[in-house]
Amino acid sequence: MGTRVVVVNGPNLGRLGVREPDVYGHLDLEALRRDCTTWGSELGLDVEVRQSDDEGQVISWMHQAVDERTPVVMNPAAFTHYSYGLADAAAQVTEAGLPLMEVHISNPASREAFRRHSVISPVATGTITGLGFYGYRLALESVAHLIERS
Repeated sequence: MGTRVVVVNGPNLGRLGVREPDVYGHLDLEALRRDCTTWGSELGLDVEVRQSDDEGQVISWMHQAVDERTPVVMNPAAFTHYSYGLADAAAQVTEAGLPLMEVHISNPASREAFRRHSVISPVATGTITGLGFYGYRLALESVAHLIERS
């Protein structure tokens, strides 16, 4: 078993495959779970994919990651733009010396104006946007690289 990594997805990502397929594609959360688990295994990572529409739950997962020394790949979804509580919790991940990769399926910079601001990006280790599910693969590769380097 490899290094544990948690992939955390915020609100409405449980609706993948149903919500705006022209933006997010036709694959669903289970497909994302399968892909991330497979990609993680190839990289020697033990990946767990989570999703919640509850901001408090996502914040609790950040606290848990810090306490358990677990790297994070996070698609904060709508929380990206306004959740200072999540930004504070995400900062605790990186302040603990753990990788935190921010991922977005679409490119927020090419969408509505309110989506162009992230309160998470300033505290994330890195950000990957606009590459669909493949962005999660790149985020997992980045985590594996950062772990190997440390």
